[in-house]
Amino acid sequence: MDYDCIVIGGGHAGIEASLAASRLGLHTLLITQNPDRIGVLSCNPAIGGLSKGNLVREVDALGGEQAHLIDQTMIQYRILNRSRGPAVQAPRAQADKHAYQSAARKIIENQNNLSVMMDTVTELIIDKNKKQADDSKKYLRLGRIAGVGTVRGHKISAKTVILAAGTFMEGKIYIGEYDAPEGRLGEEAALGLGKFLRNNDFPAGRLKTGTPARIAGDSIDYSNMERQDGEEFAPFSFDRETGFRSQHNNTACACWICYTTAETHRIIRENIHRSPLYGGKIKGTGARYCPSIEDKVMHFPGRDRHHIFIEPEGLYTKEKYLNGLSSSLPEDVQERFIHSIPGLENAHIIRPAYAVEYDYLDPLDLFSSLESKRLEGFFVAGQTNGSSGYEEAAAQGIMAGINSAAKVRGEKALILGRNEAYTGVLIDDLTTLGTTEPYRMFTSRAEHRLVLRHDTADTRLTPYGRTVGLINDERWNRFQEKLYALDTIKELISQRDDIKIKDFPVEWVERILLDQKYAGYIEKENRIIARNAKMERVKLDPHLDYRTITGLSAEAKEKLSTVRPQNIGQAARIPGIRQGDIALLMVLAQRK
Repeated sequence: MDYDCIVIGGGHAGIEASLAASRLGLHTLLITQNPDRIGVLSCNPAIGGLSKGNLVREVDALGGEQAHLIDQTMIQYRILNRSRGPAVQAPRAQADKHAYQSAARKIIENQNNLSVMMDTVTELIIDKNKKQADDSKKYLRLGRIAGVGTVRGHKISAKTVILAAGTFMEGKIYIGEYDAPEGRLGEEAALGLGKFLRNNDFPAGRLKTGTPARIAGDSIDYSNMERQDGEEFAPFSFDRETGFRSQHNNTACACWICYTTAETHRIIRENIHRSPLYGGKIKGTGARYCPSIEDKVMHFPGRDRHHIFIEPEGLYTKEKYLNGLSSSLPEDVQERFIHSIPGLENAHIIRPAYAVEYDYLDPLDLFSSLESKRLEGFFVAGQTNGSSGYEEAAAQGIMAGINSAAKVRGEKALILGRNEAYTGVLIDDLTTLGTTEPYRMFTSRAEHRLVLRHDTADTRLTPYGRTVGLINDERWNRFQEKLYALDTIKELISQRDDIKIKDFPVEWVERILLDQKYAGYIEKENRIIARNAKMERVKLDPHLDYRTITGLSAEAKEKLSTVRPQNIGQAARIPGIRQGDIALLMVLAQRK
């Protein structure tokens, strides 16, 4: 084998996947179309947010890199939802895009066991001699992954391959009547691999996302806008909790809020026929939770305005990002509706908004380890799984990297439960429920969100990171010291010793106070978790032929055959599965 692991794509999923695999001892190759674009923040120049900030801290607790990158490069920091309960609070930071990208490339280039190659993967090399011989398993496996082929004719062998192509696989951008085969504006799409996967019966579909225009900051009139300042900088990474200082710590930048008007909406409605989305050119499904401005205007006709956040792209540029104003309308229409917004009358558009349509693979075709059900050793992570967002991509990326290493070593995959991490909720939702639109994480998706607070991610997941090998001795020792400190704080609070409590970081004290304040609710959650865990422990054979089981409904046979649940708990979460079906599966599992 040339490599133990090949990672396709240098976005946020690819970064975490390649770092995890290489740090776990796998000889790893990251193939990207342009090494200069590793770690680009393609859309929003920020990391974190509601539930997303939890994901970033979970990636960090497992031994990933995203939290370190934003800690180095943040230019504004806030805790969202401070006025609400702790279960729905989360950190968010504006990033200096150029600095973030540079830091990401630096960490990749300096990582042992990891090489970077500029090329485009167009095919997978499949060892069909490894195809399952058992008739009942033939539909599951094409064989085993053996490597990749590239557009320049390279054939590179590998024991595992992780696909993290983002929006580039068969990507096409749209700006009104204009379209081009690109994954980002000005960057060519990755053509060939999507067609190869379809030809080999992988369940592929098309999704759509978009990004707003960028404008020159010195062409904005801020006098009628609402200023939004950040808070004192704080770290995302648990590794930097004490004595934290970002390289931009003294250069916090403001964001601004403005609003669309009736005139903005009139211009959009009058030109809606020129939108490729409404004109039928775009076939892929867009995200309901992050709609374009034309979707907002058409779907909510009663709204007289929509807010727009003006966010800095970085300290290196005057360019500003118009958060909330993504569009695929022609550039002349974009210019007119942007100029109709108070404060943006003279805005100079540097980059137009555009929509991008791309291929994705149905995540129902993946095990909870993110390994393909039909091609052994092939993992998929990030937007290629139908998700949306840097944070969702990073969480899947580190899990794919961890489980790729487990595959090579012949070890058990790491599967996080819904009660253990937002990462577990994310992957379980994708692989159990599937998605027909870009999936975005929300706190409402997590039924146990009170125990998944962002400040507890280290105690929940750092032991897993240590077990798999991503947490080194130095960090593990600091974690143990923190656990001892938390116990001490708990004791001092019970003794009402306010003087000694001041010796500890405020965040640690607040964490214990929150634990105590919500102790009753947390205890109730833990009882529910313990009850559900019994169902999770009853394993199901992923190769079971449900079509032959008498007593299952026709719908159950179809859905169970598609999802291939790994335990009774996962089976029970599949929509359309009845209690009677679960009871029958329980009997069959116990007999086995």
